Order: sequence, then C-alpha cells, then structure tokens
Amino acid sequence: MAKNKKIRTKIMLIFAAIVLLQAFLFMPVPYYLEMPGSAESISDYIKIDGKKDKQKGKYMLVYVSICQASPASFLASFFMPFTDRLSKSELLGDSNAKEYDMVQQYYMDDAVNEAQYVALKKAGKQVSRKYVGMYVMSVAKNSNFKNKLQIGDVVTAIDGKHYNSSQEFIKLISKYRSGKEITVTYLHNGKPKQAKGQTIMLDSVHRVGIGITLADRTEVSSPIKVSADMEGIGGPSAGLMMTLAIYQQVTGLNLRQGQKIAGTGTMNADGSVGDIGGIDKKVVSSSKAGAKIFFAPNNPVSKAEKEYDKNAKTNYQEAVAAAKKIKTKMKIVPVRTFDDAVRYLEKNKIN
Repeated sequence: MAKNKKIRTKIMLIFAAIVLLQAFLFMPVPYYLEMPGSAESISDYIKIDGKKDKQKGKYMLVYVSICQASPASFLASFFMPFTDRLSKSELLGDSNAKEYDMVQQYYMDDAVNEAQYVALKKAGKQVSRKYVGMYVMSVAKNSNFKNKLQIGDVVTAIDGKHYNSSQEFIKLISKYRSGKEITVTYLHNGKPKQAKGQTIMLDSVHRVGIGITLADRTEVSSPIKVSADMEGIGGPSAGLMMTLAIYQQVTGLNLRQGQKIAGTGTMNADGSVGDIGGIDKKVVSSSKAGAKIFFAPNNPVSKAEKEYDKNAKTNYQEAVAAAKKIKTKMKIVPVRTFDDAVRYLEKNKIN
C-alpha cells in the first residue's frame, strides 16, 4: 500500500509539472510581441483585369508579425532583436481582438482603394473617387451611441446632412452644444439605419462630439478592374508598394528592372506617403527576402512628436539605423511622395 501511494504521489507530481510547463509555454498573458514578419510579392495578392503581373522582379509588401505572448515567449523576447512588447491596452485600446481585426481590415481596404486611385490617375487612366461616409473605428464608453453604432458601421449623415470628410464633420459638430439631440444615419452591413443620441463633451480634446472615432470611407471606380485578395493581412502600410505595383502593370513600364523592391508607407489620395510603425522590423524582413531597394517615408518629425519624445526620428532615420545594425547591402531610399519613388526607379540602375 505504501509503495502504491508513493507511485500515485509521483504520478501526481509529474502531472502537475506537465501542467505548469504547458502553462509556461502556452498560457496567454496580457502582452503581445511585435517582431519581423515577412516580405511577399504583391502580385500574389493583386490582379489587374483578372491578370497577375508577370514581369520579372517583385514589388514586395512587408508586414510585422504580432502574436500574444506566453510566459516563456515573453521572457525570450528580451533576447530577440527587433522585438517589442506591447500591453493589451497599448495594442487593442478599448477594443477586443475581433474589433481590432476589423479596423485593420478597414485600413487595408482603404489602402487598396487609395493605391488604385493614385496609380490609375498617375498613369493617365480613367478613374474616379467617391466619398461614401465615415467609418466607425471605435465608440467611447460614455457615448450616447454606445450599443447603437458598432465598429464597421459607416456614418453617412448627421441630422440629414451629408459631409464630405470626417474632418468636416468634426469641425461642424464641435460647434454644437453638449447635450444636443441628433440623428445619425449610417450603414450597418450595407443596410441604411438611423440612431438618435446626444452630443457630449469630449474631455480628451476639450470639444463637443458624439464619442466615436471616425475615418473616411471611399469608393474608387474605373473601367480597369483592380482586385485584391488581402485576407489575413491588415493595416495601411502597404499603400506605397501596392501603388507602384498597380502603376507598373497598367503602364507596362519596367521600373523595378527585374529586381526585388520592398518598402512601406501609407498612400494618400494626393500621392503623399504617410508614416508607419515598426519600420525597423520591416527592414529586417525585406533584407532577408533579398530586396535590393527599401523605400522609407521621410516626413519631418512634428513639433508634437518632439515634445513627446525629444529623440523622435523620421521613418527613414529609423530604417537607416536598422539597416546598419543588421549590416545589409539593401539600399534605404527616402520618399515623401509616390512621384519620389517613381523618379528614383526611373533614374537609377538597380543591381
């Protein structure tokens, strides 16, 4: 009996050790790891009139990998170069994982729209851009529209008035008094609906609003059909590279000279390139993928950014620092506009 009891005790200890080991290796903690992801050919995702780009070389979209940490991976991350740790609130804010994914998908959809518009316009092709409404990115807990509007809804009018941009809406509604009742017309899963609520004072910005975060929702139309299957890839940072890919395919130009060209940056309708996060990680992924060129946004650091962080750097400066650290031969090229990238490719031999 004593021997059997000892055996049972050993089995229980072994089982407990296995459970603890599994928890250490796999149990999620409220932190996420941001690390280098992958650099992939845009032609695998985008088609023009149903056809892939078959010219030699590749334009590459580069993404950052984000995964929830376990105790083991969290500790290991301190020894992993180019890996950052983000708390759940830093990454998701007040959103849950599903809502976060929806916002990232919006960013990608919008990036495809803007890339299509800029590329076709620069190529001299027929294209138009229509403002649809304001995409709901988040709804504050104290908003009168909490549980009425949802992330992914598109606000099309306030009190029957249609706005031409989210900034126009913000400017005009800030003139309302707090507590004013308004009617919001919106699209939910493509179907028109209305909701009533009151304006509130937004303490964080010291003005009146309705307590929702908005972004512009647009539609682009052209006889040239651009289709993009970006499932599983979110965010706006592939904008510049998608614009280059679409532009080269519709013009037939050989800008990339048969080489692998990577880069990052959002694309705005006016052709300007916007800053992004995690550029150091994207430099690492692009270099590993064999890219010859990496385009990096080079917009000036704003006064507000300098006040927040006196050591703040431009995306280009961050990219150069990462390139030096990994000793890559890949050339880091600064850009502020789509035209900057095209001019560089036209005037420089890539080898």
